[in-house]
Amino acid sequence: MDSPEKSLRSSPMPIDAAEKIILRWDSTASEDAREKMIFQSDRDEIDRYLRAVDELHGSMSSVSLSEGGGEGGDKVSSAVQIAMARLEDEFRSILLSHTSPLEADSLTTEPSSSVHSSISSADSVEVDLYADDDSTHKGLDLSSGLDLSSDEVKAGSSRKSGSGISYRSSSSIREIDLVPSEAIYDLRCIAERMISCGYMRECVQAYGSARKSAVDASFRRLGFEKLSIGDIQRLDWDALEVKIRRWIRAAKACIRVLFASEKKLCEEIFYGIGTKIEDACFMETVKGPAIQLFNFAEAISISRRSPEKLFKTLDLHDTLMELIPDIDVVFQCKSAESIRVQAAEIVSRLGEAARGILSEFESAVLREPSQVPVPGGTIHPLTRYVMNYISLISDYKQTLAELIVSKPSTGSRYSGDPTIPDMEFAEFEGKSPLALHLIWIIVILQFNLEGKSKHYRDDSLAHLFMMNNVHYIVQKVKGSPELREMISDDYLRKMTGKFRQAATSYQRATWVRVLYCLRDEGLHVSGSFSSGVSRNALRERFKAFNAMFEEVHRTQATWFVPDAQLREELRISISEKLIPAYRSFLGRFRSHIESGKHPENYIKYSVEDLETAVLDFFEGYPVSQHLRRRSQG
Repeated sequence: MDSPEKSLRSSPMPIDAAEKIILRWDSTASEDAREKMIFQSDRDEIDRYLRAVDELHGSMSSVSLSEGGGEGGDKVSSAVQIAMARLEDEFRSILLSHTSPLEADSLTTEPSSSVHSSISSADSVEVDLYADDDSTHKGLDLSSGLDLSSDEVKAGSSRKSGSGISYRSSSSIREIDLVPSEAIYDLRCIAERMISCGYMRECVQAYGSARKSAVDASFRRLGFEKLSIGDIQRLDWDALEVKIRRWIRAAKACIRVLFASEKKLCEEIFYGIGTKIEDACFMETVKGPAIQLFNFAEAISISRRSPEKLFKTLDLHDTLMELIPDIDVVFQCKSAESIRVQAAEIVSRLGEAARGILSEFESAVLREPSQVPVPGGTIHPLTRYVMNYISLISDYKQTLAELIVSKPSTGSRYSGDPTIPDMEFAEFEGKSPLALHLIWIIVILQFNLEGKSKHYRDDSLAHLFMMNNVHYIVQKVKGSPELREMISDDYLRKMTGKFRQAATSYQRATWVRVLYCLRDEGLHVSGSFSSGVSRNALRERFKAFNAMFEEVHRTQATWFVPDAQLREELRISISEKLIPAYRSFLGRFRSHIESGKHPENYIKYSVEDLETAVLDFFEGYPVSQHLRRRSQG
């Protein structure tokens, strides 16, 4: 952009004529001058006034030399002061006429290519850590700090030669023309004259006071509130989550659009006029809002750590990391160094906070002390919460892999501490620290669940509880490719073996005693093996079987295996043991019962009745007190 001075150069104007023009627009002496603005007049009037200022300024030194600073010098100096006061008012007036806040559409930025954009974007939906939970959370002690009831771009820069004004080309920074080009021309005309006459401070202050109001209005348009660090830390987490999402939108809009556009405006008006005056004006305008913006993220980084804060803390961390190159571009001047340093320090503190929160989460999982058994041995709310939590952790794999650099603090088989499970790192050679932390969380979850299983009075139900929960863990790992990759198929096979062992233990605890009724021992009369069957002993055996099976059926129909495939597999396994044994026993001894009195009191069920009854198992609700009786006839 050519200097406005060049376009105004023409034949010299007499000093007296220049003074008259200045005094005619003296707002302290003329009512007409107070009511009108020079730069709202026609162009010729504007140019005459600017020429008058140039003539007076150019004559100051010559008048001073020729008249020794007498009356002529005083008149020129006074006229220049009047002109500077008037130009300051004009400068402020032009700026204030263009202080409308940016429209919401103007403040939107291009979507990020974040590795977990579906989760970390400012508009992401809340993640429910009980997304597939159909149970209640009663009986959970939250004193451990694990809230089981909670829901949940790089920029480049370049300078174009020729115009003397800085422009930027970036895939993320989007500069907007805040002031029309004709107004910028007028502002630059005024700024050149104020600065050349020694009124740089007044010019900077006038610029800052006018543009601050525009920046504040745009801040409000973004929904950003002025809160102190203390105010932020006193907010409850639900309210803070909403403000964090809003802050992420606001931060991107402020850095990439609002502040970048303000910087562009400063450069268009001031670049090349004085020594880095454009930087001074820029910082005068945005330093306060920038500090206010970053104070929010700083408050989160130093707030109390708790598990539910991890993902929003990581969202803040990733947002700032993504914005750091843009911050370095927009705040590249030396006077903005404190802003760049603050942003980098906050990123570091947010990373440290994330590490601390993960450690808190591990401790909370280990110590979560609820002792009320979940009804029916179904999946414990803690299991759902933890597995959904670490599934989300795997979605932040790229970030956390950089932040988590040390192994978890675990127990050892040599430690002798019964309150901490064993985990030997030698079994997981080659695993990243993040993967080791995820495995450790699963280890301590299972350790806690084993403790909870002991609160069941029925051993069979305790085994079913462990089967359900470990199976759920396995399925959640299988369902997340990122999590499965970190956990590894070897450890997955180990956990699969655990839930299958729990299923086997359940069957032994329940069905060994039932099947024991169908044995031959004790039914034969001594010395008459071929035909001597004790009818009384046989009747008692059938009665015992009926009573046991009815009790198991009545009880275990109310137990619940939520996974349909696992439920069906368990029923098939039961049937494969029960049905052949009953069919064989019935085939061998039915005639001995049916030849006596009231056989229906002893042989109450057919093989088909039992097959049907097994289908009632693990549905999670009571069934009729009486099994369907076998057909008579």
